Amino acid sequence: MGKSAADDKILSYNDVVLRRSDLDILSGPYFLNDRIIEFYFSYLSSCHVSQDILLVPPSIAFWILNCPDATYLKEFIEPLKLPEKKLVIFPVNDNDDMSLAEGGSHWSLIVYERNGNVFVHHDSNHGMNKIKARKLFSAVVGFMGDSTSASKAKYLDCVDSPQQTNGYDCGVYVIAIARAICCWYESSEHKDAEGMWFSFVKEQVTSAVVSQMRKEILQLIKGLMEKK
Repeated sequence: MGKSAADDKILSYNDVVLRRSDLDILSGPYFLNDRIIEFYFSYLSSCHVSQDILLVPPSIAFWILNCPDATYLKEFIEPLKLPEKKLVIFPVNDNDDMSLAEGGSHWSLIVYERNGNVFVHHDSNHGMNKIKARKLFSAVVGFMGDSTSASKAKYLDCVDSPQQTNGYDCGVYVIAIARAICCWYESSEHKDAEGMWFSFVKEQVTSAVVSQMRKEILQLIKGLMEKK
């Protein structure tokens, strides 16, 4: 496929534009890019319509993580209205180069849950993004609320997070875990004794589920294309 064909726009969904090359990424054993994760986060937001839930796009999470000047950070974060959210999901990418779009080689995610006042890091590759996750936590924790308690939220690396079995499915695990946590949040039946989602995520995010998820997203995109 030529470059021009690969760059062809195939779908505009909310504020996300998908291109033909994104279908190739989903079809093969490839690392998910920012666009696919942003598309699915936007889709989840449409499925779980709540002012309490915020799924942060990868580009915004990346900028927060790598913002070179803290004076600009407050202006950038304020529109997210983080103090009003009860569940916030941030994708974490290990790209260090601000000038390189869609760089990096690993995805994970951090979830903030207000009732527990805790940030939880889910990493499908044995904590590979631990340092990046801590850095993102440090960048946003002071913006989670006006109260002293919100700014003193705890940080937790989930040691029992579902693990990938190859070198390219980290992004699929991110969206699968995000989907499970959004479902967990809207249900009162799946909470652990501590009021958390860990056991539910383990039940819902299995290697079999992840292996089918690329096909599910492809079918979703093609279905949306047909409606346009």
